[in-house]
Amino acid sequence: MLHQTANHKFALLFLSLMVAGVAGNAQKIERVQPTWWFGQSGAANFNTYRGTTQKLNNNLTVPAAFHKGDGIKPYASLLTEYRPNKVLGGMLNIAYDNRGGKFDSVMAPCNCPANLSTNLSYITIEPSFRIAPFSSSFYVFAGPTIAFNVANSFTYLQDKQTDKRGDWSDIRKIVFSAQAGAGIDLPLSSKVSATQMTLSPFASFQTNLGQAPRSIETWSLYTVRAGIALKFGTSRKVAPVKTTVEVEAINTPVAVAEKDIQFSVRAPKVVPLNRKVKETFALRNSVFFNEGSTEIPTRYTRLSNTQAIAFKEAQLQQDQPNNLNNGRSSRQMAVYHNILNILGDRLRANPLSTISLSGAAANKPAEGKLMAENIKQYLVNTFGINATRISTEGRDKPLVPSEQPGATKELALLREGDRRVDIVSTSPAMLMQVGGVASPFLKPVQITAVQQDPLDSYVLFNATGAEELLKSWSVEVTDEQGKVQHYGPFTNEQGSVSGKTILGNNTQGNYKIVMLGETKSGRSITKESSVSLVKMEDPKQEGLRYSILFDFDKSSTIASYEKFLTDIVTPLIPENGTVIIHGHTDVIGDEKYNTVLSSERAGSAQKIIEGALSKAGKKGVKFETIGFGEDAGNAPFENNLPEERFYNRTVIIDIVPSK
Repeated sequence: MLHQTANHKFALLFLSLMVAGVAGNAQKIERVQPTWWFGQSGAANFNTYRGTTQKLNNNLTVPAAFHKGDGIKPYASLLTEYRPNKVLGGMLNIAYDNRGGKFDSVMAPCNCPANLSTNLSYITIEPSFRIAPFSSSFYVFAGPTIAFNVANSFTYLQDKQTDKRGDWSDIRKIVFSAQAGAGIDLPLSSKVSATQMTLSPFASFQTNLGQAPRSIETWSLYTVRAGIALKFGTSRKVAPVKTTVEVEAINTPVAVAEKDIQFSVRAPKVVPLNRKVKETFALRNSVFFNEGSTEIPTRYTRLSNTQAIAFKEAQLQQDQPNNLNNGRSSRQMAVYHNILNILGDRLRANPLSTISLSGAAANKPAEGKLMAENIKQYLVNTFGINATRISTEGRDKPLVPSEQPGATKELALLREGDRRVDIVSTSPAMLMQVGGVASPFLKPVQITAVQQDPLDSYVLFNATGAEELLKSWSVEVTDEQGKVQHYGPFTNEQGSVSGKTILGNNTQGNYKIVMLGETKSGRSITKESSVSLVKMEDPKQEGLRYSILFDFDKSSTIASYEKFLTDIVTPLIPENGTVIIHGHTDVIGDEKYNTVLSSERAGSAQKIIEGALSKAGKKGVKFETIGFGEDAGNAPFENNLPEERFYNRTVIIDIVPSK
């Protein structure tokens, strides 16, 4: 059995890696993820000997038996890792593994101290199963090892006797053993670099599973290994999407005060004031509860028994306000707040369907259970649903929590989002057919609305390099009569203003655009361009809108929507039409990071749709793809309620027919 000191060493190493891994998981970093990794590692083997060793070979049996020993010896390997996703993978090490050491001194019958040391080394093949339990840089691994002996010498020293050196007898040429351990991948490369490099400290425990190094006596060998690996992986880099939009404006080159700042303006040929939109509205599968209360919040629409009898999901298409002003959507939120009634209507219409309600309240599973029970009672008492069709449970945290281990920032908002009841079902009548059978979201609601100031009516100002070089920048828009409008200040590289806002009461106009900026060194920059805008009072167009939702800080889940984007959305895009893809986040986290995250989400969606259009042979489709991040002026929803923040973690796809 491994002695206590080695046990403590391994426990401390494992705990250190665990803490580092959880801390790493709290950081919101989405980086390029190669599937295959290659590299090398070096480590120290802390070897421990137990048992009885006295016969060294056929020519030498020492007078006193050795029982305990230890040693620190080198380990080096060439490694390969396969990581098809962020959680599961495999590892293979081909290694030189030195298990040498020195036995504790014993006294020979002559009352002379005797010492025995050994150089015992192997070439090993070590396949392991790799798990990153938090989808982070921390991972654990375990697997068998096959060791081929390459050295087995010993040195025996005894006072008043000649030193004896030789090779052990009865050494097993092949030894089967096992290992388990943990590590953490510390990135050394930029998160957008196609080639990723990590430095990976690791610790592991090796045991011979009862197969000792020799086929005689009882010498057993255990090893705690601590080391570091250098790994390289190459992946196809997801580059920022550059899109082209049909514009009327001429981007006038200007003399640049800072050579890395380039200013341009993108404007629509015509400015549609509104557009009728048929929206497939994704229905989030959660009901959020107020802190300290297990009652269903009053913002959720609840019906009387009489009202429930008459309620049909389809009536939500006509009965809600047509309000999409300033990018906000009170209509969609009113639909979402009918989630319990939609659920009751679907259960009533599909008597074989069942649901599970999972309530989560921080460290209070009984409270979470009561929250779920209150929803169940509403469905049973109001819609007459058989109670056996609804199961409930209580949890400390939801199945997909927003708060991650080690998180320290904006905990109040994260925990508010985790105090909820999630609705789970295996029935196609209940679930959204997006992202495959594992999709957690409920089947969407079809609604029709009038969209005010659609995104293709916006004038976009681009100041490439501004985020790095400028403190801030603003825009002056001057009409032909000399009237000046001011917009800004902007701190990112893109700003936008509704064409309707610029035109005001005018039906058309020509405008001089001046960008005014100040560099971080204090220098002023002035650049100019111009646009012409024409108002389209009655566009007579009907657009389509689809949205896909994300869990907290996730962009990679866009892949799970590939079938939906390919099979459902793409066939509805007409030739010569326009697709506007805009990504959003909630207000939690760093503003710059959220802008990048939303751009990655939107860009990935465009890439999937472009590939599907190419296969279908459709031509002339124009894309306008934007990542708004947490920008409040363009957010689909407010950020006051947890459900609003959840709905802001989205990519929205608007399909506009050709003009």
